[in-house]
Amino acid sequence: MRTDGHESVIEVTDLRRVYGGGFEAVRGVDFSVRRGEVFALLGTDGAGKTSTVELLEGLAAPTGGRVRVLGHDPYTERAAVRPRTGVMLQEGGFPSELTVAETARMWAGCVSGARPPAEVLELVGLKSETDTRVKQLSGGQRRRLDLALALLGDPEVLFLDEPSAGLDAEGRRDTWELVSALRDAGTTVLLTTHYLEEAEHLADRLAIMHEGRIAATWTPAEVTAAQPSHISFELPAGYFVGDLPPLASLGVSDHEVDGRMVKLQTRELQRAATGLLVWAGQAGVELRRLDVRSASLEEAFLSIAKEVSSRTSDRTAPETAKVYVA
Repeated sequence: MRTDGHESVIEVTDLRRVYGGGFEAVRGVDFSVRRGEVFALLGTDGAGKTSTVELLEGLAAPTGGRVRVLGHDPYTERAAVRPRTGVMLQEGGFPSELTVAETARMWAGCVSGARPPAEVLELVGLKSETDTRVKQLSGGQRRRLDLALALLGDPEVLFLDEPSAGLDAEGRRDTWELVSALRDAGTTVLLTTHYLEEAEHLADRLAIMHEGRIAATWTPAEVTAAQPSHISFELPAGYFVGDLPPLASLGVSDHEVDGRMVKLQTRELQRAATGLLVWAGQAGVELRRLDVRSASLEEAFLSIAKEVSSRTSDRTAPETAKVYVA
């Protein structure tokens, strides 16, 4: 893979994007993506993910800041960047009357050094649909076709905007396996996704966007580790919360009781779980419906978004700008 000597193949510095009417969709974003890394951009609708990715793809010029992909400005030096990148948009918009094979051949004619279309269609699971017209494809099959065309040029950098939207569970898993294989082969992948499980499964690192800013940039494990873990169980008959060991001595930071169910929060999961089980063993009781788990990426994401929202003033975008952000 060529990287022109750059360890980071994507570099974003103080990136800004303002739409007509003055709506600032991207508000000073900074991040970098290393060679051979899967980097995920997460955020609720309106966070600025797609607005950011379009600038990285060279589809528009930033209002402010700096973007470099493979060492080049993707907008002003598009000829140097585009042949080395693959782009999967949220919707491809292909001619509906063409077959899958015809669409792939047409696209291959626009790509430098294109891979054989049949090879790429087989890679994404569309080998049996080559003679099917695009208008007859299901939503999931169209997403597979979008991905196939993004891979035709054997890209060094691959941009995936909601790659598994519309796919069933099997299709989603197949896509994950393909993205992982591409990463292992040295392809750098930047993706946006609403599926937090997808980001947790695929991403080496991720950034959480909120209202046009980066709220956090960590590995998925670091994001979840920063949130409290949870223990829940049903109190044994005849016992009350006061009969448990002092919760603070177990490293429990908070708790709630709902009928006979007790829910504990802790940042010291092993210590809390061990202390609780030792107590149950000594008391000769069983902790029914026991559930011990670390925080999920979903919980971490919601917590971070809530925290950032509480620190920022309410901002309402102009109604006309809503169609531009994702």
